[in-house]
Amino acid sequence: MAKGYWIGHVTVTDPDSYAKYIEANGPIFAKLGARFIVRGGQHQALEGPARDRHVVLEFDSYQDALDCYRSPEYQEVFKLRKDAGIADIMIVEGT
Repeated sequence: MAKGYWIGHVTVTDPDSYAKYIEANGPIFAKLGARFIVRGGQHQALEGPARDRHVVLEFDSYQDALDCYRSPEYQEVFKLRKDAGIADIMIVEGT
């Protein structure tokens, strides 16, 4: 079965609220089977525009990745992030 991935590119506009989101999301992601592959770190935009922060989470399956995003637990934590920045989030099936 192919793994599933969240890929997020974020420009943080409210660092305090975003920090609360980061603090709150770890236990939720762990409970729902997510593993951080990338969480911040150095980056260079070689083609196209870039945001300030990049995140990749790995799940056992594409469906698990979708289920996590749609879960009541994540949607509650999402409220901390939605006004803390501008984000491009996609869920991708691995090979």
